[in-house]
Amino acid sequence: MRILVKIKSFTFNFNEKPKLNPLVSIITPCYNSADFVRLTINSVLEQTYTNWELIVIDDKSKDDTCKVIEAYTQQHSNIRLIKLAQNGGVANARNIGLEEAKGKYIAFLDSDDIWLKEKLAKQVTDMEEQSLPMTFCAYNRIDEAGAIISRKIEVPTSVNYRQLLSHNVIIFSTSLTLKTVIGTTRFKKVGHEDWIFWLDIFKKPFSGYGINEPLVLYRIRQGSVSSNKLKVIGFTWKILRESEKLGFFESVYHFTKYAFATVWKRLR
Repeated sequence: MRILVKIKSFTFNFNEKPKLNPLVSIITPCYNSADFVRLTINSVLEQTYTNWELIVIDDKSKDDTCKVIEAYTQQHSNIRLIKLAQNGGVANARNIGLEEAKGKYIAFLDSDDIWLKEKLAKQVTDMEEQSLPMTFCAYNRIDEAGAIISRKIEVPTSVNYRQLLSHNVIIFSTSLTLKTVIGTTRFKKVGHEDWIFWLDIFKKPFSGYGINEPLVLYRIRQGSVSSNKLKVIGFTWKILRESEKLGFFESVYHFTKYAFATVWKRLR
């Protein structure tokens, strides 16, 4: 009697790299963001990279921001809302998010910005495969209605502390950073707190690496600090002199480069 045994064939690809799937903690501070936060959260839900947690910190909003976010928390277990009892500012909200974050990587996403769907996947892949401590990407500016109002804002291949003094090329919503690199560094309650945060981290020292592909839509809103040129000028000079404690002539050098870079970016 013959016994026939059917053997299934399997194909192995020994060159295939293991799938890398570390947790990304996304920190989103909110204040009166009901008009924009749906688009922001939806852009996270549409990411092709799915191992993330979204920590939304509401800074005592006076509109329907919390109601909008709570509708998402009821449907998605990886979205969490922290409601603050009193308004403490964006620096405080981000610090609370950092304390709550459980991921290997930290991503910051402002409540009116939008991620393209490949944003996290591209950054996580590059950082895991090349052992990079921090990446950031190119972006497009949009207005309050969501219309693109700029060409692609390109980013350098890499940036270090000295280069960052002359121009803050890292828009917060474009960044992805190892939590171990951030460590105990926290935001200070001052103007341009995002720039000071990066300067504090880059003193360690290390370099951040740019992905010159626009993966973020960065919203420009009327009345924001970034749209007030006089305030930006004042904050920049104060940071160079008081926060970074640079000498007068060195401050003038970096301030001049910062001013030219800012004007050039606005003209593009």
